[in-house]
Amino acid sequence: MATETVRNLPAQFIEDIGKDLATQITAQTAIPVVAPGTAGLTKQAGESQAQFDARTKAGQQFDIRQDSLAGLAPQVAGLDALQTQAQGLATTAATAGGLGSFQPYLTAAQNLTGPMSATQQQQYMSPYQSQVMEASLAEFDRNAAINRQQISDQAVQSGAFGGGREGVMQSEYQLGSDRNRALLQAGMLQEGFNQAQAQRGQDLKTQLGLMSAVPGLQTDRISTLGQLGAMNQAQTQAGLDATREANRMSAFMPQEQMDRFAGQVTGLMGGYPAQYQTTNIPNPTPLQTAVGLGTAGAGIFRALGQGARDFSLLGEPNNVASDIRLKTDIKLTSKSPSGINIYSFKYKGDDKTYEGVMAQEVPWASSIATNGYLQVDYSKVDVQFKKLN
Repeated sequence: MATETVRNLPAQFIEDIGKDLATQITAQTAIPVVAPGTAGLTKQAGESQAQFDARTKAGQQFDIRQDSLAGLAPQVAGLDALQTQAQGLATTAATAGGLGSFQPYLTAAQNLTGPMSATQQQQYMSPYQSQVMEASLAEFDRNAAINRQQISDQAVQSGAFGGGREGVMQSEYQLGSDRNRALLQAGMLQEGFNQAQAQRGQDLKTQLGLMSAVPGLQTDRISTLGQLGAMNQAQTQAGLDATREANRMSAFMPQEQMDRFAGQVTGLMGGYPAQYQTTNIPNPTPLQTAVGLGTAGAGIFRALGQGARDFSLLGEPNNVASDIRLKTDIKLTSKSPSGINIYSFKYKGDDKTYEGVMAQEVPWASSIATNGYLQVDYSKVDVQFKKLN
């Protein structure tokens, strides 16, 4: 029996699509990926002119695809009017414009430390201090004059007016009066100074209180600026992500189109069984043809008790009677590469065992013989008809 080499092929149009797909995939792998296009594209050290030309062409194609995909590119929404207004107000409050209003208090606190200056004394002493002092001293002087007059009146009554005794009394009184007047004036000055110092101390506490608020203000400022920075960073990152996605879409559009095309072709190939085969069979010699046909025809003749003329095996080459109605002791033994069931069986009335297919399962390779039974053209299936014993 001759040795056959069988190739199971898909439908011709699917085979043509597959060849075209393979050609495109092979060509696509040689095209460099260039993003973002020709902008800033320069020839690198060690790069040949042909390589640079290929990159330039790929960059131009990238620019074309990017322009074509402009309507599909991801977009980032900007800040609306309210967000922009809020950001401006928060920025003003968080920067020097917001914190600077406290600076005068901090400077004033520094000026309130150390000895009180004459200017500060004037600032903190009561504006009525001098009037109070003048009125008090005037009243003191009036009382002193009354007392001196009383001493003179007493001297006149005693007949000592104008004498040494009166002079001594007047002198002693004046000395005490002057001392008391000085003490009164000093006391009023000291009281005014104490009041000024107390007021200055209160102002210092106020300024120090404002100073203690500085860390909190700084913390709030940092927090506010951090929130604004995070919002701006997120906005910037969203823009970068959109740009990257748009570049990715433009750069890999040919590959993605190729993937979709390949998936569709694969689906077609899976949905269509093999329709064509090529069979390479050495040309038999006349003797091989005669012996082979005679042996097969004799076996079938004995099995059916009919003349060899009833079987197409003896007519058209490669056609074998394979109708299930002619067979017995049928057993499934394996499957062919294309998934066709392979059986062992015997023809009715024949003890020999054969291997092949059932005509009813391969309608594309079956035809009706002159005896009304189905026959199979084995050149159209990837299964060999053979005798096992």
